[in-house]
This record gives sequence, C-alpha cells and structure tokens, in this order.
Amino acid sequence: MYKSLRDKLPVLLTFCLFTSLLPASGSVLCPAIANNKYLANGNYGRDGSVGTSGRSPRNGRDGQNQTIVVDGSSVNLDLSAQNGEDGEDGGHGYRPDCGYQEKYVNRDIHAPNGGAGGNGSKGGDGGNGGSLTAYYTNLADLRKVLVRAIPGEGGRGGRGGNGAAGCSCSTRSWEVETCEGTPGTSSYKCRKKTYTCYDGKHGSNGSNGKNGSTGRLGVLSIVQSKEPLATEIPSANIPITELPGKQFALSKNKWNFRTGATSLLAPGSIIADEYREFEQRLEETVQIVWQEKRPTASFGNQFITVSLNDNKQVEVTFPEDFWVDGSSKSENNLTTYTVNHAIPKQDVTRLVVSEFADSGKNLNLKIVDLAAKSDVLQTQFRIKFRARDNFSNFYDYETFYEGNVPPEFVTRDYNRFTLALGKLKIPKDALRSGINVDIEVTATRSLGERSAKQTINWRSAIR
Repeated sequence: MYKSLRDKLPVLLTFCLFTSLLPASGSVLCPAIANNKYLANGNYGRDGSVGTSGRSPRNGRDGQNQTIVVDGSSVNLDLSAQNGEDGEDGGHGYRPDCGYQEKYVNRDIHAPNGGAGGNGSKGGDGGNGGSLTAYYTNLADLRKVLVRAIPGEGGRGGRGGNGAAGCSCSTRSWEVETCEGTPGTSSYKCRKKTYTCYDGKHGSNGSNGKNGSTGRLGVLSIVQSKEPLATEIPSANIPITELPGKQFALSKNKWNFRTGATSLLAPGSIIADEYREFEQRLEETVQIVWQEKRPTASFGNQFITVSLNDNKQVEVTFPEDFWVDGSSKSENNLTTYTVNHAIPKQDVTRLVVSEFADSGKNLNLKIVDLAAKSDVLQTQFRIKFRARDNFSNFYDYETFYEGNVPPEFVTRDYNRFTLALGKLKIPKDALRSGINVDIEVTATRSLGERSAKQTINWRSAIR
C-alpha cells in the first residue's frame, strides 16, 4: 500500500493520462487529485485553537471595622484594606497544523489560520477601608484618635495573549485543464482555469483585562454615649397568614450625615470626609388589620414587607402580583394598616364578552367580569370599531370609530358592563343589521397606583 497521497501521485497521473486516451465520450479532469478529507470545504490542515483566558484574581480584603469608647487616651488604628490581585495574562494562540497542501485541485483553497490569543482577566478590586464607630462623652477627645482607613488599590488587568501565525501556501496558484468529448473528434474541447491558495490568517491578539477598581475610604460614625446602641429591626418580611391579630415591633437608629471627619480626629488621619452622627432611636409597632372578604389563607404563601423610615413612618410593601386597597393610621407609636381589598393580579384581567345585541342607536356590547371584582377596580374602556358590508358599497373592514368610551355610555350592573356603541359617533350605515363588525376593546383596570390593560377582540354580524 502507498504511504501517502504524495506516493500515489505518479500512479494517479498515469491512470489519468491512460483514461484520457481512451476513445470514450464524457469529460476528463487532468490532473485533478482532490479527494482527501481536508479539502471538503476548500481548506486543508487544521486551524489553531484559541489560547486560554486568564483566571479571575482575588479581590482585596476589606479593612477591619472597629468600635471604640473614647476616654482621652491616645489611640492609633490601622483599618486599611488589601489591594486586589493582578489579573492573569491570557495564553498565546495555538499554532495551526499546516498539513500538506495538495496540488492541482479544481478549487481555491485556504491554508489553516492561526489561533487567537486568550483574553487577560480583569484585575481584582481593592478592598474598602474599615469603618470606625466611636462612643464619646467629650467630642474633643476624638483629637487623640489616629485612624488610617485606606482603601485597597485595584490590581492590574492581565495582558491578552498573542495570536498565532497562519500557515503559508507552498504553491500560490496552478492551472487545471478540463476536457470534454472524444479525443480526435471535432467535439473534443479543453479549457484551462487557474486556482489560488490563500495564506492562513494570523490569529487576533487577546484583549487586555481592565484594571480593578480602588475601594472606598472607611467611614466614621460617632455616638455621644457610653452605652452601645441597641440592635435595629428596621424591616420585617411577614407571611400574610400571620397578619391578623399580631403586632410587629420595628426599630431604627437615625443618623445625621456631616462633613469634616478628619477635623475631628488626630492629624494625619485618613478616612472619608463624610461621617455619621447618631441623632436618635426610632421605635414603632405595626399592626395589619385584614378586612378583605377572602381569608388570608386563600392567598397562598405570600409575604409582605414592613419597614420603618427616618421620618418614623411605616411603609408597607406587597408583592407585585398582589393588588391592595388599604389605608394607614399612626397613633401613640402604633401604626395600623387596614387592608380593605386584596386582589391577585391574575383576577384583574378576566373580562369577556357576554352579549352583542340590537342595532342602530340601540347597538350595545356587554362585558362580564368573571373574577367579580368590578365593585373595587376602576375600569375605563377604549373602542376601535371597524365594519364591512358585503352587499353594499364597502367590502373591506373600515375603521369608523377609535377612542375612549365616554363614562355616560358605560353602565355597570354589579360585575356586568354595557357599552352603548350605538350612541358613539359612528355613521348609521355602519350600525345597520347585517353589517359585519370587528371590535377591539381595551379595558384599563386600576386600583390605587397599580393598573393593567386587557384587550378583547370581537367579530360578529349585527342582527
């Protein structure tokens, strides 16, 4: 057996020459030796692979937070953070396998491309300087406290790897002759065509990673007291099933923000200029009164959030898919939030057409609320009225009215709405019996600050 296509070449050329001399019709390609697997797509060899990207480095550790009681003694604190590590360089692109360029193939070919370089990783972020909380009796004693709460610097980004060079063609161009017909006859014709080999492309260099960001300076907090501040409970997530009959205590430490922190401390201190000064402790009890007809258990495993802000006001937040109509009242450190109505969002848009009746000025469209919440929700309708008459002068649907339905043309009977379409500014010819109509109803339903739209399409003939 032959060891390679190069060894087979003389035999194949002899075979091609021999067959070209035979007195048979058809076409002959000489010398066209192009059947190895690397030429199936016009390429040969194997492209180089992409270099590995740099691994992510560690971020710098934050400085240690510290709490002290200032008594006039000298204090020297280093609350500095660590720097972020440098990013790792990307690996160089891998060289291609150039293989062996076959000659005299009847197509253009491309030499293998070099692999792209890997990307360098981003440098690690520097840590934040540690924060200092100082309890004091005499503010001047803070002048004996030296603090260095320096942030860490970001690490340098890794460099991108170099791309590998592509392969070069050993033969740039060649000519292949193709013959048709029977040799020695007038039908025997040959033509020549030139083909090209294109050098492989150089792999692109990997991108350099960004430098890590520098951390933040530590923050000073001061409290004019020797007693530590009590633990805060500024917010709570409460299962709806636990709301009735229970009270929940909230607490929050209120701070004033001021500038000039370094002027309060020993010379040479490094810390953020803005500092916090304790003002007072806020405490409030909250109670949810449930007046919705449906029991809380029917709303599943839902949670609400109650939180206390700096104005000593309790904020009650319900899930996005839970619409509530409620009111709040505060008295003697007790906030009472009354839930008058609660509606799951999916029940807001359950309107359907129930009847399309009459004609002319009496034409109306009736819509029913399957969720039976129309006594709570505000509803506004918008109509697009299109009509078509196969027996008269208009054959395609034409728009005769588009706009809001005035409130005086909408009546509600519990959960059933009647839209008086015949009283809208629609031509009489579009309201006659036998007219085909295409009606698009857009209902906007709202409760408090929340609203949702539902579109209903209705096609029928006026009876």
